[in-house]
Amino acid sequence: MESTIVFNKDFDLNSVYVMKIYEAEASKVWDYFTQSELLDQWWAPKPWKCETVQQNFKEDGIWHYAMVGPEGERMYGQVKYGEITEHRSFDGTDAFCDEKGNINENFAQSKWLFGFTGIEEGTKVTINIHFPSPEAMKQQLEMGFEEGFKMGLTQLEDILK
Repeated sequence: MESTIVFNKDFDLNSVYVMKIYEAEASKVWDYFTQSELLDQWWAPKPWKCETVQQNFKEDGIWHYAMVGPEGERMYGQVKYGEITEHRSFDGTDAFCDEKGNINENFAQSKWLFGFTGIEEGTKVTINIHFPSPEAMKQQLEMGFEEGFKMGLTQLEDILK
């Protein structure tokens, strides 16, 4: 069963709520969100691919990665991890950066909260993304974030089958 992706935008709260159900154990889905060699398999929307520069999945650790395009173009991002509750949830601050991990101040940082809940069908993943302003949220959405992120989440569904 191909499950749908809920993607709700709330411009009053400068937030996006994403929900997707995967037919897999929560611990397995968790691994695909927290281990760089597994994230690299699905995080970027095709034909782009994700390449981890380095990852340290712990509180205050960083995942520094590149989105690599079909022509070899590279866009860098990083997540600074916050609170982690093993196999349940973690949060982090997402930012655009350069190849050395220096934050790009032309783009606002956003706060992400990932939740993993075991349900009868498998695992419900919820992602709450908070932006500092409506402008920052619009900027991210205008870059194709919704389409790209949904594509990545669907790619993960295909891998987990």
